[in-house]
Amino acid sequence: MSEAAPITGGCLCGAVRYAIAAPPLAVRTSWRRYCQYIASGSGTVNATFLAEAVTIEGATSDFRSIADSGAVMHRRFCPACGAHLFSTAEARPRVIVVRAGAMDDPEQAPPTVTIWAGRAPSWACIDEDAPKVDGPSPPIA
Repeated sequence: MSEAAPITGGCLCGAVRYAIAAPPLAVRTSWRRYCQYIASGSGTVNATFLAEAVTIEGATSDFRSIADSGAVMHRRFCPACGAHLFSTAEARPRVIVVRAGAMDDPEQAPPTVTIWAGRAPSWACIDEDAPKVDGPSPPIA
């Protein structure tokens, strides 16, 4: 059996690149209001990985925020083009969230659940075949 191709991606300008040597632990579409801001009105598609499987080249800027849960979050983005790339929670240092839209091939991480579905605007396009949760899904790690 052959090993899956690594997942690669980066920012809009190419100053930040990454490679991931493991499959995602989970992939979720999130309509949490904060995610709508990150995605400029849509929901975000977030793939979660073990941090040890992710290699990042290039400098990122960090925006610290507090999640609805009270967790301290670090949102990382390219300082040159502003593309949002990663999120980490101080309470879960072993995992990193990667925005699927920044992947070279987003087909490698299709979402399997929609979270915070009740916060989506009336015009939102939500996959009717995927399960929906009106809040967060259970933690991964």
